[in-house]
Amino acid sequence: MEPRPQTDFAGGRTARPVVRRRLVEALAARLPFYYGWVILACVCAAGFSRQGSAVAPLSIFVEPMTGEFGWTRTEISAAVSVGGVLGALVAPALGGFLDRNGARAVLLLAVLLTGFSTLLLSFTHSLAYFFVLYCIARMSFAGPFDLGIYGSVVNWFVRRRPFATSIATVAQMAGLVAMPLLVHFVMQAADWRTAWVAVGTTVLLVGFLPTWILHMRRPEDLGQRPDGDPAPQAAASAASAATGSRAGTASGTTVGSQASGTAGTPTAAQSPEPTYTRHEALRTPAFWLLALYTLLVYPVQAGLSLHQAPLLIERGLDPAVAASAVSTFGLFSAISGFAYGFWPRRVPLRFALALVGASLAAASVLMGNVHAAPLAFAAAALFGIGIGGLLTMLPIAWADYFGRTSYGAIRGVALSVQVVAQATGPILSGVLRDATGNYAVSVATFAALAVAGTVAALIAGPPTR
Repeated sequence: MEPRPQTDFAGGRTARPVVRRRLVEALAARLPFYYGWVILACVCAAGFSRQGSAVAPLSIFVEPMTGEFGWTRTEISAAVSVGGVLGALVAPALGGFLDRNGARAVLLLAVLLTGFSTLLLSFTHSLAYFFVLYCIARMSFAGPFDLGIYGSVVNWFVRRRPFATSIATVAQMAGLVAMPLLVHFVMQAADWRTAWVAVGTTVLLVGFLPTWILHMRRPEDLGQRPDGDPAPQAAASAASAATGSRAGTASGTTVGSQASGTAGTPTAAQSPEPTYTRHEALRTPAFWLLALYTLLVYPVQAGLSLHQAPLLIERGLDPAVAASAVSTFGLFSAISGFAYGFWPRRVPLRFALALVGASLAAASVLMGNVHAAPLAFAAAALFGIGIGGLLTMLPIAWADYFGRTSYGAIRGVALSVQVVAQATGPILSGVLRDATGNYAVSVATFAALAVAGTVAALIAGPPTR
């Protein structure tokens, strides 16, 4: 009997071409630009959808849901934390799967889990029901989405990786701006249950179809190379032809300027991409210093994100102002994420990470001293500047330090640290608030963690063999 054709769900090579693959191959052959930009568009759609289970829109639900059911802030925060832990558990296995099969299946799984979980949250009638569904959505946010989004960018871009990552960050931040506003306006027009329906519907409509139809594993599967660069033979011939004209100035050209990534044409002098395996990466100090940085700053990211709206309301601001401040945070995250994409390649990445830590520390201090709307918007903007830089620069650091060959496996281990840190932040903030009656101790703790993260970043240089 003739063997049954394999499916193309993961986007890799199949035993027999299928309709979707033929469509993608035909499209890639006819496009006047690199197919990686189509992949980036798919990633942007998925990244926008990811924000349906972000803590920023959830923060808008905190007041009405705790008011109706009598839950504590700690109980709400625990769902975020447990979902993060689940993401930590699945991330290492998903990372290896991504390296072998590509990011398409991972992203589709993430969109479906988030979309249907948030839709079903509209039927919440008990804490247990909310807990199960939001944990699923949060697990998807912390594990599959993160690996799928950045795994796609890393596999399709090397020289233009900072710019592509910044675009992906902008798309996610656009979702972070839109989702809290969507929740707020739907609540004003109807109620919080309808707002969950609106979130779930948006996630599914925006995130599913582009990835399902157009996503592919790697450029090599379409006969292309990362960044749309020519094959090595062609690049070497072009470099040899230009050697004579550059001979007089080559001795004064630094590797950093050649690899700056600002030029559109690759050069033979670019440093080769590192190719660490997971086992090799785990034996480097660089891995553990980046992991320490992650462990210190991500509680700030998740904890302050979830509690910023309740914090502002607690300090006497109108709920509409609080919702607008949350969206201001998202707006400045987008601006910052895009700006960090132009970080000069000759400047060590550890300085960018340190600047992120300093921004988060300053935002935490300012958030603890808000007493009027202008200060609320200033604190949210500063917080957004830090988060935009974090979401752009940390994935670049992992990829630039260890390469794309085993990115999923390496990032899967690192992501376990990240999501545990994200899980710690919201529940830590909730416990401290419930114990003290306000958020003063919580924001002071976040400021101290961010300062420690800044120090860790400054010593987290790239690995050496």
